[in-house]
Amino acid sequence: MARKRLLSKSKYLNGLQCHKYLWVKLNEPDRVPQFDASTQQRFNQGHLIGEFAKKQFPDGIDIPACKFTDNLKQTEELLKKCKPLFEAGIMVGNAFSRIDILKPVGKDEWDIIEVKSSTRIKNIHIDDVSFQRYCCEQYGLKIRNCFLMTVNNEYVRESDIDTAGLLTMTKITAGVDRATNGIRQRVDSMFTTIGSEKCPDVTIGKQCNSPYECPLKEECWSFLPENNIFDMYGSKKDAFELFEQGIYSFKDIPDDFPLSGRQEIQKGCEISGKPRIDKKSIREFLDKLKYPLYYLDFETFGGAIPLFDGVRPYQQIPFQFSLHVVDDDNATARHHSFLADGTGDPRSEFLASLKKVLGNSGSIVVYSQSFEKRVLRALAAMFPEYNDWVENLNDRVIDLLAPFRAFHYYDSRQKGSASIKKVLPVLTGTSYDHLDISDGMNASLAFLDIITNSAQAEERVKIRNDLERYCALDTEGMIWIVDKLKELTKGITV
Repeated sequence: MARKRLLSKSKYLNGLQCHKYLWVKLNEPDRVPQFDASTQQRFNQGHLIGEFAKKQFPDGIDIPACKFTDNLKQTEELLKKCKPLFEAGIMVGNAFSRIDILKPVGKDEWDIIEVKSSTRIKNIHIDDVSFQRYCCEQYGLKIRNCFLMTVNNEYVRESDIDTAGLLTMTKITAGVDRATNGIRQRVDSMFTTIGSEKCPDVTIGKQCNSPYECPLKEECWSFLPENNIFDMYGSKKDAFELFEQGIYSFKDIPDDFPLSGRQEIQKGCEISGKPRIDKKSIREFLDKLKYPLYYLDFETFGGAIPLFDGVRPYQQIPFQFSLHVVDDDNATARHHSFLADGTGDPRSEFLASLKKVLGNSGSIVVYSQSFEKRVLRALAAMFPEYNDWVENLNDRVIDLLAPFRAFHYYDSRQKGSASIKKVLPVLTGTSYDHLDISDGMNASLAFLDIITNSAQAEERVKIRNDLERYCALDTEGMIWIVDKLKELTKGITV
């Protein structure tokens, strides 16, 4: 008989995604990489929202996330009080689940309320609650209804957080009913898997990325060539179709397999080993640039809990900009920057500082214009005195992403991506690898450490220096990219 181990609700969800991941998680946990910063941030947001959710049940009893056996014992005793319980631990057999909120209703029934930092209901949330209900019912509790409490992204903070306005509760009983069908068989199958001496052999597939990217993906996909079909631009449907035919490399894609224009370019670059350079189209793009050139980049942060008045959950708040100004074709770039001190709402000072260094004419060069434009319009909505100025700015914006998104320039080393993180090293040989903060997510999390006072004084100084270096490279890198495009199209007229 297979040796059984504890199956928690998180492990159950792991098993729904991939039995191999489930086996490794329980039998060879050292193979599982540590959570990245964005995943940890998602957990942190969930914890914060959970604390606000508890406030809606003032008579609730919090069961500390203490020793496993103590949690179970306290839960058993507190169930008799018929009051809302937070983090109640229910174990039946070797299946175990903690319930965010277990609420008594009527004489002998309970409601399950799961709390998520998401703004919408996802299938994985339904599966999550289905396992909780399974454990509760096997334990002997009568469950009346199941609810999901999520973040209301239309809520706008005014003074203190209004918990009732921040959170939305949705009845999901019908969905949980459907998800519970066959759950005993699935649970038994997972126990068989984790009790096996041999790791399951699972073919890579869509489960590697859904509902979340699997931590074992790098390991499981390591057999693929350096540039493979999963780097294909656009939907991965075609890539999986090719994979099922035993085709892993662009070079092996049959000539009669239908590819989009960009995918054809990718294939051509892989076969030739040379970049694709549409000099005429690139030249047409460069001719749109009007001096002085303002190379601009923002960094923002946002979370489930709005920190300032007039802010919605997850609304992006700009806290930093870098601006390189080039007055003419032969001029040396001048650099301006702003980085909030982290003591309050940075938006007003951000706008005032930006207006001071941005002239009234010339192109404003950004990378992926939708982001900067969206941030600026949100600022104008909050500070209407800047509305006309912001609209003028947005009319002057030139998106440096455009020639790369259109594959007017493409190098196979970009792996189907047009992001500046891929384009810059290919075109200029300069990357972000030497920086301690090397992407927008890490920049956002680092500043959150400052504004929430999580970082000590010495660490704050380092974080600020790292943020300045990272954001400055974004704008200086755009100058280098434009200079390289000019070099590639020298002598071309349109």
